[in-house]
Amino acid sequence: MELRNKTAIITGAGKGIGKAIAESLAREGVNLGLLARTAADLDELKNTLSEQHGVQVFTAAADVSNSQEARAAVSELAASLGHVDILINNAGTASFGKLAEMDPEQWEQIIRVNLMGAYYVTHELLPAMIEQGSGDIINIASTAGERGFATGSAYCASKFALLGMTEALMQEVRKSNIRVTALNPSTVNTPLAVNAGLPIGDEDRMLQPEDVAELVLAGLKLPSRVVLKTAGIWTNNPQ
Repeated sequence: MELRNKTAIITGAGKGIGKAIAESLAREGVNLGLLARTAADLDELKNTLSEQHGVQVFTAAADVSNSQEARAAVSELAASLGHVDILINNAGTASFGKLAEMDPEQWEQIIRVNLMGAYYVTHELLPAMIEQGSGDIINIASTAGERGFATGSAYCASKFALLGMTEALMQEVRKSNIRVTALNPSTVNTPLAVNAGLPIGDEDRMLQPEDVAELVLAGLKLPSRVVLKTAGIWTNNPQ
């Protein structure tokens, strides 16, 4: 499916996976609305993508875990783009610790960003997608949403829930010609993974943000009759 001149909103677009997806979509001629917490990251990316690929790029700085901020930013981006064909819910956070030892506020914040942030943004955009009778929503989840691990109670809970929301929404809107997909990468070599203290190992053998972006493109280019329900992404690392 041709992507040129389509429009997309990407959350968590300033770094890592979100930035790589923005770069990949811009190369395809997609006009972009970029959302992240840090305005400077967005401004730099906007200038680069506009100059290199000649696409329209609009930005909004907001914390997706804050309902009012998220809704206002998404509404602004959608108005600037005119309409939205693609939504990439990528914004996420991670920290790890034993459930009994993790501060409740820290635990809740992971849920607010990873789950509620995706809900707020989707809830704001979905009515217009239903009205136009088309759209793609891709939620960046994790293999941590398929199996739990020690010290990952909050992160796993957020990603398990995101997968459940994805599947339920897919069933709700498929008759409106809207595809809802979740991608489940294993550990990706991003600033989030490094800052969270995850073992990166040999960087050359780890998943890179660009690998996830390639799968996003592949999913979006499938004929609209094809729904990719959930896709796991693993590194080909013999260790």
